[in-house]
Amino acid sequence: MVFAAPGEALTRAEEVLGADPSPLHASVAHQVIGIWQRDFGDTRRALAHLRRARELAARADSAEREADVLATLGVALVHAGRTREGLAAFERGVARGSGHTRARVLFRRAYVWWVLGRHGEALEDVRRAIPVLRQADDVIWTARALTLRATVHLAQGSVERADADFTAAEALWDTTGQEHDKADAVESRGLAAFRAGDVPAALRLLDEAEERYAKLGTPTFMLTIRRCEVLMAAGLATEALAEADAALATLDGIGGQSTRRAELLLVAARAARLAGEPQTSLARAAVAVRLFAGQRRTWYETHARLVLIEARVATGGGSGRLVADAAAVAERLAAFGAPAAPEASLLAGRIALGLGWTADAERHLAVAARSRHSGPPLARMTGWAAQALRARAAGSARGVLEACRRGLEVLDDHRMTLGASELRARATAQGAELAALAQRASLVSGGPRRLLDWSERWRATVLSAPPTRPPADPVLLTAMTAFRELASRAEEARTDGGRPAPVLEREQRRLEREIRSRTLHMRGEAPGGGDRFDVRRLLRRLGDDVRLVELAVLDGRVHVLLCGQGRVRRFEAGLLAEAEVEAEHVQAGLRRLAHPGAEARLPLVEAAGARLQHLLLGPAAAHLGPGPVVVVPPGRLHRVPWALLPALRERVLSVSPSASSWLRARDTAPPPGGRLVLVRGPGLASGGAEVPELADLYAGPRTAADDGAGPPSPGGATGTGEPSGAPRVSPPVGGAESARRGRGDTNRALDGTDRGRPGHERRGLADGPGAGASPRGGKVVLEGDAARVPRVLRELDGAALAHIAAHGTFRADSPLFSSLRMADGPLIVHDFERLDRSPYRIILPCCDTARFASVGADELLGLVTALLPLGTAGVVACTAPVNDAAAVPLMLALHKGLEAGLSLAEALRDARASLPGDAVHQATGWAFSAFGAA
Repeated sequence: MVFAAPGEALTRAEEVLGADPSPLHASVAHQVIGIWQRDFGDTRRALAHLRRARELAARADSAEREADVLATLGVALVHAGRTREGLAAFERGVARGSGHTRARVLFRRAYVWWVLGRHGEALEDVRRAIPVLRQADDVIWTARALTLRATVHLAQGSVERADADFTAAEALWDTTGQEHDKADAVESRGLAAFRAGDVPAALRLLDEAEERYAKLGTPTFMLTIRRCEVLMAAGLATEALAEADAALATLDGIGGQSTRRAELLLVAARAARLAGEPQTSLARAAVAVRLFAGQRRTWYETHARLVLIEARVATGGGSGRLVADAAAVAERLAAFGAPAAPEASLLAGRIALGLGWTADAERHLAVAARSRHSGPPLARMTGWAAQALRARAAGSARGVLEACRRGLEVLDDHRMTLGASELRARATAQGAELAALAQRASLVSGGPRRLLDWSERWRATVLSAPPTRPPADPVLLTAMTAFRELASRAEEARTDGGRPAPVLEREQRRLEREIRSRTLHMRGEAPGGGDRFDVRRLLRRLGDDVRLVELAVLDGRVHVLLCGQGRVRRFEAGLLAEAEVEAEHVQAGLRRLAHPGAEARLPLVEAAGARLQHLLLGPAAAHLGPGPVVVVPPGRLHRVPWALLPALRERVLSVSPSASSWLRARDTAPPPGGRLVLVRGPGLASGGAEVPELADLYAGPRTAADDGAGPPSPGGATGTGEPSGAPRVSPPVGGAESARRGRGDTNRALDGTDRGRPGHERRGLADGPGAGASPRGGKVVLEGDAARVPRVLRELDGAALAHIAAHGTFRADSPLFSSLRMADGPLIVHDFERLDRSPYRIILPCCDTARFASVGADELLGLVTALLPLGTAGVVACTAPVNDAAAVPLMLALHKGLEAGLSLAEALRDARASLPGDAVHQATGWAFSAFGAA
């Protein structure tokens, strides 16, 4: 019962002890309490109860009972770090038991061998135990033994054997009521999926196991360790570190198993290294090595030493001693049959190369390169990285490029199995070294075209293929609705001058975790689904007039690849680090200029723009020609207001995450019908004053309206809704009258059934894509209570142009929860991903709508980059805080240009030129960028 219903078993055992039991029955009760404390509580208490259980078994003169207790005691001693005593207890248990009991003792000793990393001994003991357990028709213990054997096979890299054993064990578990063991089986299948390279399935199964454990009320430290491994493989190292540290704190608080503490320290050390915290990694790994050594767990100790060496290299560079240490670790891991052995050989080779020890490097890299043809994707990438380094050391640029190409193809196939755009983006970090090696080789031997090709090879690769659409998941839809309601209540509390109740904030965070978790479970399409970049096609589409400027960064320096007139030219510019500092200064200046009274800073901001031009464009600025310019910056420069640069200030200018993305946008055809959607969210400082004017500007019937909100209020800076003290920029004539006319349309446009309409069967959009939306063509205005997320999504789906005036909130901690505030709560990136087709053009006039998080190799996560693969060909959004009132005339002028047939970039250029010459309006114009190619 202790593994079927742990809490109930503990209560029953305590009741037995309170009823003056016989020594035999008391022995059983103390053993049950000892198991519960060993696995879910205090190890010291577990040992006390198990020793008492053994004494009582001896008093009852039951050799079988004593053997069984000795096995449980042996496991507890090993988990307490007292390995010698634990193994001695097993020796006595094997000697005392016979038949069926001895088979159970052997199984538990096999488990201990696995804990100690001695996989050969584990397989031998479980081989001896399984036939006896089967003969006794002991379904539960046979299933446990099969699960253990499968886990050992996984540790040795034998995924197929493990899968067979897990399948057989699961069939047996289905006939029992052992809920804890069933949860463990689900967890084990998650581990198997991870070892097979299926990250979404691994996350789904581990989350399911966690739900099962939660119902039983049992801690899940082993699950945390496995989940952290999967998170690291998915590029979520920071989250893995946080989870491991939290589990360590919980384990220490209950006096839990020493073995689990060491394993958590090891996984935390790995996560810290991948998260760019080498000192933290060093500290965690050093403690883990000491604990594993004291526990006589050589397999784990060797893995911990690998992480320790990696952390030392990251903190202080290489040395001959570290080469020797890494080589020794690689040999021991290879002797164990551990899948991590190639990583250690690659590390030894990389350190040796850094020291100029070419012969030693070749020896170690050749060993690591053997893994490039087999195993899971990340292991093969390790092998191709080693092969690329070998070719570089041999001076073969062709060999470097071939190895990098093969390695990145492995990564591409792996990425396409991931359905969530966040996982696809973060997974690219695994290919950063390969891409950088290829870029350097291209710079030396291939000329500008090849450098452009390789620059595109790893830039914004997530946008090269449409994301997987979220599945029909009622739980996910329910969670998103609840999240929106809680977020709306929290916003109301903040608006009222207070802060949300802690319980509200906790529930909101829980729902965010659930939404994100279920999104990460999505599987991708078949491998090879992404577009391949073609330099010749790009040059054909650019023609003679358009210039595309792609900025590649090699060894910290910006290289400008200027494309146009049928050729690619390369120019060297400044240092990336200096450009990043200057960009932050510009951002600070624009924030100040959003408020009146900062006019004196305008020349300083303009001077900073000139310095940025020198650092980012260098001599290429003089070769841009008179036509339109497309800028393709690296992810770390996504916040640069490109229109501020003198050479770009008067131009038709657009920005794209990659040249491939720009080509994709150029090839995107506008939808038939040309429907316009105007959305005005609540609480804007300007009141979204441009929306009524835009409703009058565009011809056609108006099909929705607001809830009777008052006229626009004076503008404020930064889109926060707080007054800035700025002079109000009056809307054009007719604004107030338009607002009055809009209020009069409310009852005609909406009926009571719209708000409660059930979610669409597949996407959560009512009645399918566009169903329930206004007819194709025409104009839709959603404001006040009409601007609710379900209605807004229905109208946006397949629209030709959408203007969404709503508070933007960027979430650096979780970019896909960046949002636009609607009447019923936030419209988040996850919502947009449910659209069948995002609007062809989108204009986002409020702050924080063009902010991104740079993740992976050179990927961006945010609202704009989420829209581009979904059918949106062009977006106008701002990269800096703006004055709300000053944005109104800019938006009106922009739309007048669109109505006249201009592109977004052309209309934005003309709109900037039409603004007054004061500092506030100038800064507002510079803050907006046109993304894409529409």
